[in-house]
Amino acid sequence: MNAHFHPVDIFASDKAETAPLSCSLRNTPFGPVAVVWSPYRGRPMIRRIILSKPGSSAGLLASVQFPGCRSFSCTEINTVADRIAAFLAGDDIRFPLDTVQLDICSPFQQKVLRAEHGIPRGSVSTYQRIAGHVGNVRGARAVGTALAGNPFPIIIPCHRAIRSDKTLGGYQGGLEMKRALLEMEGVRFDNSGRVDAQAFFY
Repeated sequence: MNAHFHPVDIFASDKAETAPLSCSLRNTPFGPVAVVWSPYRGRPMIRRIILSKPGSSAGLLASVQFPGCRSFSCTEINTVADRIAAFLAGDDIRFPLDTVQLDICSPFQQKVLRAEHGIPRGSVSTYQRIAGHVGNVRGARAVGTALAGNPFPIIIPCHRAIRSDKTLGGYQGGLEMKRALLEMEGVRFDNSGRVDAQAFFY
């Protein structure tokens, strides 16, 4: 990878590190998606995946969250970005975790994200069940917070976590996108808008 990078300041949540950041954009049926990445230990690693929100495109959000981040990519990042776009177009794709920089997250959040990554397509779990799975049976709210701050949506499919009452909870791309993703994966909803699940993962 022959590239020159410009250092930019990262959020305090990233321990105020300074790292060279680049951004690759893909258009999807849910609007643009931004893949923010940097070289790390000799290879390109993803630091953020930013979804478009109602009224805010991912490109704009990336420029606000990471000012100075340059538009640039490489073969490895292009492959992941293309697979994200294919996933959002309906393809059945499972992403490995070896392209994301999980160590920007706290140890607890890493446990939650790994648990969420384990939920297969077509299944859902609840914040409470995930909390129990990671050893914190009373930590449903903490799990919800960890997933709300998931730096890697789609690669880590946090849309597959819902509330115990089968309502959707939250999602970075908005609830309309969360429901659409679940329906695309074969999850059904009842007339009240709750997930029609007979069983939960975990």
